[in-house]
Amino acid sequence: MREKSVITRTIEAAGGVYAPGHLGELTQIVDFALVDAVLEETGTRERRLRLLPSRVVVYFVLAPALFEHDSYRGVWGKLVAGLEGLALVRPAVSSLSRARRRTGAAPLRRLFETPAGPVASGGRPGVFYRGLRTVAVDGTLLHVPDDEAVTWRYPKRSGESAEFGYPLLRLLVVVECGTRAILAAAFGPESDGEPTCAGRLLGALDRSMLLLADAAFDANEFLRDVQAGGAQFLVRSSARRVPTPFRHLGDGSYLARLGYGVLPVLLEVRVIEAQITVRLADGTIRCEQWRLLTSLLDPIRYPADELVRLYHDRWQAETTYFSIKATMLDGRVLRSRSLQGLDQEVYALITAYQALIRAAADAAGTQPGLDMDRISFTVLLQSAADQVITAGNILTHSPAGPLGAIGRAVLDALLPAWRRPRIKARTRKNPTSKYGTNAGQHPPPPARTTPSTPTTCSSNTDLQPGRDGKRNGVDRNDHA
Repeated sequence: MREKSVITRTIEAAGGVYAPGHLGELTQIVDFALVDAVLEETGTRERRLRLLPSRVVVYFVLAPALFEHDSYRGVWGKLVAGLEGLALVRPAVSSLSRARRRTGAAPLRRLFETPAGPVASGGRPGVFYRGLRTVAVDGTLLHVPDDEAVTWRYPKRSGESAEFGYPLLRLLVVVECGTRAILAAAFGPESDGEPTCAGRLLGALDRSMLLLADAAFDANEFLRDVQAGGAQFLVRSSARRVPTPFRHLGDGSYLARLGYGVLPVLLEVRVIEAQITVRLADGTIRCEQWRLLTSLLDPIRYPADELVRLYHDRWQAETTYFSIKATMLDGRVLRSRSLQGLDQEVYALITAYQALIRAAADAAGTQPGLDMDRISFTVLLQSAADQVITAGNILTHSPAGPLGAIGRAVLDALLPAWRRPRIKARTRKNPTSKYGTNAGQHPPPPARTTPSTPTTCSSNTDLQPGRDGKRNGVDRNDHA
């Protein structure tokens, strides 16, 4: 070979036995000082220096969120792959397991609570509606191992004669619409129910926020507590609720009072009823009746047709769960076989997710007006994992520019600014498997739709599946 290239890299990492404790470039978000402070606060720092210090164990617990397909030894191999030449330990699986148990769940919970919160500034597209930060709450179910140590807490679903499927853990999060950053999270057994878990998330809301939620969250007490905390809400009503109008408004909505026989002081809400019509490209027409409840009582400042379109942003929570369950977990069952281990693993999973979103927000911040919906979460996850393997940018960015490797990767692979409006018929999901009931069959392609100008909400609303990032035509950043 006549020619060859020689590349010399300088890698900066922690010294000595602390060197394997990192997350590549994400270490700048979940940094050493933060992890050390969390360990001190929770009283879980080691009393004597071990070959597996507590700081290293915390990063090891976070790393599987980026390498779901790898075993314990495989994850450790990724952490030390870029640190060749250092005299590092190669711990056995049993040593890593004992280190996880010794560290516990408390540091990971506190580690999640620190970076959790909104990441968008006032000018970020798709986040604000007339001065209010839009956030969404929803729940999902994660599969946990079928082990006696956890099934008493997270039982399986039961039929008439037998239990079936995996034990289920219910996870609820409040996300910032437009960025899908997690503001708060709560989890427990499936039997807790979404409203019960949601009550533990109200502390994350404040008077600058507008909460979007589906019909599972229309309970009188929950809506009262949301408003008592200062936040506004836009919630879909369940079919059982038929409010009685006491005042009709000019845009077709009306005012009603909720909580008869339940609340000591009735809750005044505005009710918006709309007929949703979706026209597909092949001429098929689908209609659906919506009834929305909101604390935004002024029909002039908050027009009803805008709120109907805005409610569609509730699906940002579903997109968040898709990123966590399908992209990060790849539909797999959680690893841990103890209650403390499950708590630790769930907090590690959502902490890693939040760190990825913050990295995406930092990258988007270098391009004013960039909608974060255009950032591919798959590229984001893969580029972050690559930086762990190469031990890149652990302490500082490379001198190539203000962006790190993760930022350059996601900005070089932006999704289209406009995507075809599409819709796909909803099907009943299999609650015990990531594979649908039609496994092995080619799924029908999504149908294309033809956009048209929406009519007023008081009669029919022609709600088209919106252009990604444009939110079905609503001016989301109107701060008037």
